[in-house]
Amino acid sequence: MKIERLNQDKIRIFLTFDDLLERGIQKEDMWREIPKVHELFSEMMDQAYNELGFDANGPLAVEVFALPAQGMVVIVTRGKVNGKSDERAQEDDNDEDVYEMEVTLEQSDVVLYAFRDIEDVISVCKQLKASNLVDDGRLYAYNGRYMLSFEPVGVELPRYHAIIALLAEYGEATSITTAVLDEYGKVIVASDVVTEICNHF
Repeated sequence: MKIERLNQDKIRIFLTFDDLLERGIQKEDMWREIPKVHELFSEMMDQAYNELGFDANGPLAVEVFALPAQGMVVIVTRGKVNGKSDERAQEDDNDEDVYEMEVTLEQSDVVLYAFRDIEDVISVCKQLKASNLVDDGRLYAYNGRYMLSFEPVGVELPRYHAIIALLAEYGEATSITTAVLDEYGKVIVASDVVTEICNHF
């Protein structure tokens, strides 16, 4: 579980599928009101407080993004109750373990992996092309790393797992979403990245 602060009232939590499995939670469970999910959320808020000093009292907007290969991204935004500050809200709420939440759930089919160096991107693209697994996708530059994104719509499961295995060999799963990349990243290759890379290198 990785937690980072986006601003004073917003944090991003990245949960791998291993994080979920360790707690006996399936991906589908995140869409359900069950005690295990509430325990996980309490644990996330405790860790956010311990690591970042993020106090989760008061109303919270929680966005959960399910990423197919990487895990889940949870964005927690702290709000205000009727214009009162969090401090006042804290005084009014004696049970600190109860969070007032508005949860939004979204599922993304985009597979996104980060690479430290362009050589790794070239290597993985050549492997993907040689194995005839995929030839589309986009390449971004973001925070000093290269990001490959694919939308494997309609790809059968064995092929899908082969794509993930190759990407994981050269790069690492990332909690960044394509919305962030489109806004803050730089598009290097807009489409057919595997074909383009193999044609040029």
